[in-house]
Amino acid sequence: MSAERHAAALDALGDPNRRRILEIVAEGPTPVQAIADRLPISRPAVSRHLRLLKQAELVTDEVIGTRHLYRLR
Repeated sequence: MSAERHAAALDALGDPNRRRILEIVAEGPTPVQAIADRLPISRPAVSRHLRLLKQAELVTDEVIGTRHLYRLR
């Protein structure tokens, strides 16, 4: 892992909501709404957190129709 990727991953893990999202997607592929339903934050906030986790290469997503399923990378 490059130093830049490593730093991005550590920054992403600095937020408790992002750590909880990682725990949820570690259970298996999960759509955004299902993640939001399990957290005390809005769906748009979950989407922002997922974008940061994806940029840090901690999660991947798969588009199926209009749904994005996220999974741990």
